[in-house]
Amino acid sequence: MGFTPMRILLLEDDPNLGALLQEHLRMREFEVTVCTNGVEGLKEFNSGKFDLCLVDIMMPKMDGFTFAREIRKSDQLLPIIFLTAKSMQEDKIEGFKIGCDDYITKPFSMEELLLRIHAVLKRGKSVENKNISPSSFKIGKYKFDYVKQILENSQRRIKLTPKESDLLLLLCVHKGQTLARERALHEIWGNTSYFSSRSMDVFISKLRKYLKDDENIEIMGIHGKGYRLLVN
Repeated sequence: MGFTPMRILLLEDDPNLGALLQEHLRMREFEVTVCTNGVEGLKEFNSGKFDLCLVDIMMPKMDGFTFAREIRKSDQLLPIIFLTAKSMQEDKIEGFKIGCDDYITKPFSMEELLLRIHAVLKRGKSVENKNISPSSFKIGKYKFDYVKQILENSQRRIKLTPKESDLLLLLCVHKGQTLARERALHEIWGNTSYFSSRSMDVFISKLRKYLKDDENIEIMGIHGKGYRLLVN
């Protein structure tokens, strides 16, 4: 069988930068489709199959955040890296809330972009290839199926994202013990940067929200150390 290149959907409204990135990525054996706005990008996404999206935030017709929200309605797994000229922390946190996998701030080098692309693709592959035993856990009134990424009880069924599933898995494996922040960040995000740390806090808040109707479950923050899953 011949080599099948990884397919990247690139959304960039600057045609010169888009063409430059496309050329550099093709030289690294990626197949790249370029769109200049979110509406065009959404059409390409719906008509093709991609391994990763590189998304500029500030675009006409449909901005990058809106595009990512639309993508996440139908695909929780596709890696998304935002390309942005902004350095505002609020924008980065908003992106992680939507479900992006990484950020890179313009101007950036091709070396940095390639490192981030490979890191995100590697993390996604490790999630797919994990062989966990057991793969399901009982958490109070809830059942958590890691392989199917489902959290459910008798009244509702929640489809989790890969990061939510990985984080809940680590909490379950360490139930009653402190899950160190550094370990979770290294295993799930691949680094311990400020933005990855804030992203993890966002995902912890999401898990707490999912489980809040069971008063016997608590995800406790241990100051300066990490988190602990407690089930009475």
